[in-house]
Amino acid sequence: MAEKNGKTVSLVLGSGGARGLAHIGVIHVLEERGYEITSIAGCSVGALVGGIYAAGKLREYEDWVLNISRFDMVNMMDIAWVGGGLVKGDRIINKMIKLVGNRLIEELSIRFTAVATELESGREVWLSEGPLFDAIRSSCSLPLFFTPARYREKMLVDGGVVNPVPIAPVFDDHTDLTIAVNLGGKPRKDPDTEARKDIGAYEVAYLVFDAMQSTIARQKLAAYPPDLAIEIPRDAARTFDIDRAAELIELGRESAEAELP
Repeated sequence: MAEKNGKTVSLVLGSGGARGLAHIGVIHVLEERGYEITSIAGCSVGALVGGIYAAGKLREYEDWVLNISRFDMVNMMDIAWVGGGLVKGDRIINKMIKLVGNRLIEELSIRFTAVATELESGREVWLSEGPLFDAIRSSCSLPLFFTPARYREKMLVDGGVVNPVPIAPVFDDHTDLTIAVNLGGKPRKDPDTEARKDIGAYEVAYLVFDAMQSTIARQKLAAYPPDLAIEIPRDAARTFDIDRAAELIELGRESAEAELP
């Protein structure tokens, strides 16, 4: 464990499916350089990784995700025959609870906020108390894929719909630095080359949602600039490329090392 450098950090972890595994690499670099993460705001996969880190179980999650296969992921997809989505998500959440424990947010040693979207009003919702995985499940409810989550009489979906990089929840933190990780950064590939590929309906829907999130993220970062923004290319991985965990964790590490002074 690195010696503390005295710098405290509010860490903002954005949404972006499997690209969120890069958050793990970013966290490792911050720890190695002696920063102390005292507050986390996360959206979708950012809420998942951030919540697990706040619960002190990131290593366990990393070990699990490094050994998972596409077949394992398919086995955890519990089909929802009704309810506004293809998958209920209960099996995945139960697996996470088994890894981490059934924790309450207010009992965590790190301040934590998950961001979701209220389906009917389109309003941004901050979840900073109650069962940790109720908040994470709400924040991760990718529209059309996962069924909306019921949370205190509200129907909630993925926070990335309205705020893919949720900086506002850490405004009142008294930390030395606010560091945001945006998973919707500039793509690495030639978009004209990509456009010539034959793609199906799901791929179109995925690319539209990804482009929407990337645009909103740029606007949020311009309006509320953090002290440091770490950008992960939005074409680094697709939503469910979990089997590329090692590569994506390393990408997060490299990106953080390039940006940190």
